[in-house]
Formats: sequence, C-alpha cells, structure tokens
Amino acid sequence: VLVPVSVKMATRAVLQTFERYQKERVAFVSAVAEMAKNPQNIEALQQAGSMALLRPLLLDNVPSIQQSAALALGRLANYSDDLAEAVVQNEILPQLVYSLSEQNRFYKQAAAFCLRAVAKHSPELAQAVIDSGSLDSLVTCLEEFDPGVKEAAAWTLGYIAGHNAELAQQVVDAGAVPLLVLCVQEPELSLKRIAASSLSDIAKHTPELAQAVVDAGAVAYLAPLVINQDAKLKRQVCCALSQIAKHSVDLAEVVVGAEIFPKILTCLKFPDEFVKKHSATVVREICKHTPELAQLVVGNGGVGALVDYVGESSGNNRLPGIMALGYIAAFSETLALSVIAEKALPPLVAALAEETEDHLKSATAWTLGQIGRHTPDHAKAVSDTGVLASLVSLEADNASSEDLRTKCRRALKSIIGKLTHLPALDALVHRPLPEGVMKMVLEQVGKVLANDPSGRSAFVHSGGLAAVQQMAEAPGSKLKEAVEIINSCYPEEIVKYYSPSYSQQLLEKLESLTTGQQVTY
Repeated sequence: VLVPVSVKMATRAVLQTFERYQKERVAFVSAVAEMAKNPQNIEALQQAGSMALLRPLLLDNVPSIQQSAALALGRLANYSDDLAEAVVQNEILPQLVYSLSEQNRFYKQAAAFCLRAVAKHSPELAQAVIDSGSLDSLVTCLEEFDPGVKEAAAWTLGYIAGHNAELAQQVVDAGAVPLLVLCVQEPELSLKRIAASSLSDIAKHTPELAQAVVDAGAVAYLAPLVINQDAKLKRQVCCALSQIAKHSVDLAEVVVGAEIFPKILTCLKFPDEFVKKHSATVVREICKHTPELAQLVVGNGGVGALVDYVGESSGNNRLPGIMALGYIAAFSETLALSVIAEKALPPLVAALAEETEDHLKSATAWTLGQIGRHTPDHAKAVSDTGVLASLVSLEADNASSEDLRTKCRRALKSIIGKLTHLPALDALVHRPLPEGVMKMVLEQVGKVLANDPSGRSAFVHSGGLAAVQQMAEAPGSKLKEAVEIINSCYPEEIVKYYSPSYSQQLLEKLESLTTGQQVTY
C-alpha cells in the first residue's frame, strides 16, 4: 500500500519534533549535572528551580536522562543540608528508590549517590532516606553483579549507619552486614575499601553492633588485609578493627585471635600517616582492656614500635600512641618498667613541650602519671627527665584548659607521692609552685627525711630547710602542718637558726641585754 507523501512528511515532522525534544532534554540535564559540579553555580541553579525541573526527568523514558537527572540532584544535595532537605521536601526520594530496583547499573549508581548525598548531612536526613524505603533496595544492590553498584550501595549504607546507633541498627536489621562481609572478599580494591569503611561505621556505636559485625565473620576477612599494600584499604581495615576492639575484652580478643600481631605493628612504619594513626589506634584499643592484652602487645615488641611512632609523629597522629603507652604502663609496675626500658620517656617529654593542643598535652601528662605512679624507681625515672617542672608550669598556667590542669595535678600527685629521691624533691621546693602542689612536695619531703638521716644534712646545706621556714611564716599559709612534720626531723636549735625571724630574735635579745647593762650602770 502506498502511503501518501503528505502522510510521510507529517510523520517525519512529528518524529523530528520528538527527537529535538529528546535532544534538548539530554542537553539540559547534562548541562545541569555538569554545572552542579561547581559550587559557585549551586545557588543560581537552586534559584532557577532546577529541582522541580529535574524531578520529572527521573521518570523519563530515556535511561541516560534519568541517570543524569539523578546525578545532578545528588550533586545539588551533596552541597548543603538545605538542598538535601529540599530533595526530601520535593518527594524525590521515593522515585529514586523505585528506580533502584528497575533500571540499569549506571542509573543505580547515580540513584545511590543521590541517596548518599542526602543521608550524609544529619541523622534526620538519613532517617528520611530510610523512611523512603531505601534500605531493602540498597541491600539488594549489594547482591548485584556489577561492583560499581555494590560500591555505591555500600557507601550509602555506611553514611546512614555512621550517624548513630539507632540508624546503624536499622541497617543491620535490613541484612546488610553479611553482604558487606562478602564485598570485603571481592577482588576490587575500591569495593573492599568501602565495605570495610561501612562495617567500621556500623561497629563503632555499641558492643551489640560490633558483635553483629563479628558474628558475620568480618574479622576473619578484615585481619589478613592488614598486610595489603594499598594505603586506603589499610586505613579502613585498621579503623574497622579498632572500632570492633574498643568495646569489650571479648571483642578485643576476637581481633587478637585473628593473628593481627605482629603484623599490625609493621603498619606503624608504613609511609601513609593515616595508616600509622589507625594502626596505633588498634593497638591502643586492644591494650586498654586487661593486663594480659597489654602484656601481649609488649611481648610482640609493641612498646618499642609505639615509642618510635610517638617520636616520629606529631599533632593528633601522636595521640593514640601516647595513650597506648599510658594504658600499658597503668596496669602494673612490670609493664610500666618495660615502657621505661624502651626509652618512652624522652619522646613523651618532647610531646609535652612541642604540642600546642591542650588535649594532646593532657594525654601526655596522664601517661607520664601512669608510668611514674608505681614505685620510687618509676617516679625517679620520670623525675630525672626534668618533666615535673613542665607539669607544674602547665598546672599553674591560666591559659591551660581545665582538663589539662587537672591531668597535670593528678600526674604530679601520683609521681611526687612515690618520689623518694631527695634531690628531685629539693629542686621542687626551690620552685615557685602553686600552694596545692607545694603541699604535696613538702609532705613527701617530710616522709623521706623521717627515714633518711643522711638526707637531712643535705636538705639543710641546699637551703631547703630555710626555704620551707619562709613558707610557713608567709601570711595565710596552709603549709604550716607540712613544715612542722619536716621540722620534727631536726633539733629545735637548727630549726630556729633557719627561721626567718631568728636574726630578729637575736637582735632583740642583744638589745635587751644592752638595756639591762645600762640600767645596772
């Protein structure tokens, strides 16, 4: 049948119109997606009503347009929580979730990116993503063949779970954890990284959530990756192991049972700063629980590795190493002695002097206190570094935070309370100390002098006895009781001789004698 020419022309005209409309849609959505990359364009795109125009394109019959629309919306939502809120208000999330189970792999990646961009801003927005029914679709995406889709879904689940325990529990309840563990076993490095990161975000909140990750067999697959040479993967693996180990002794023992020692200690020498920091954090989270776990770290050469790490690092990277040494030293005098023997004190003293952040100084002061609090030998080792003067200065400095001053005061009390080395105590007596610290020093001097007859003479010759007499006679002094204990170790004549008022008393006696003689004449 011959079709009239006029009909052919009309059909062609109609098709051309629709083709042009499709090309314009493609051009529009591609241009918006490209412009949304630049933060400078975001406000103009928002004012132009881009979201309302992009929303119907999510249901377009052309897959590439759907994909670009989801990508553009994701980039807008990624920029700020206000724009992410606008995505929620425009009821865009249900369309994205619907399409997650229907469309091709490219669209699924774009849709998951958009959901992630909304969820990352706050727990409320993450809950809105869950309320749109996304969890089941995202978990299903973890079973996809394409690694890019798995990665996008795992990343989104990690952002949701990272906010708080309640959201993480919902992710666990959706069945995500076993599939994330399977993703860790995939050959693609980027998928391994994201899956390990998401497991870390789930495990960090509570012991129960960490146990859920352990029960899925995650540790057995994470631990061998400690020796992988990819820096980003090592970071995420170490972070996940530390988030599991931190909660309880049992969980820490699960991590240790995966034979991470001594492999984890080699990470402290890895070139990447974040790998070193996260591996030090793993050691800290393990050794803090029990003396046995601390001994395990020591037995594997952990103290020497931590000492080197503290000496070579700076800033916040130093913190886990400093605290790990403190946890080890806290348990027993033997463990504290091993910390001293590995020459931990010089880098700790350097950290106290070099670091500018108060929380780092606080941690260092705490660790020094844990090392020095056990026996006179421990206290002397700390004192011999000269660090007590630094602790005193920080405790007295009004610019120091309340926490730092408290940590310094407690460290001084712990160390001075065990210090029997008289020259070290004597040196403190001659410093302008806060009254509370000086009282601790004088009380300890009194205890030492009571049991050290040879030290009494040295304390006199150094000027210590004269110095304490002046303190006792200062107006409003609260040190009199401590000074009296020191004085009780000496004959009354010597105490009087070194009293500030002794010369005045002699003058008065001389004057009274002179007056008496004049009266006699």
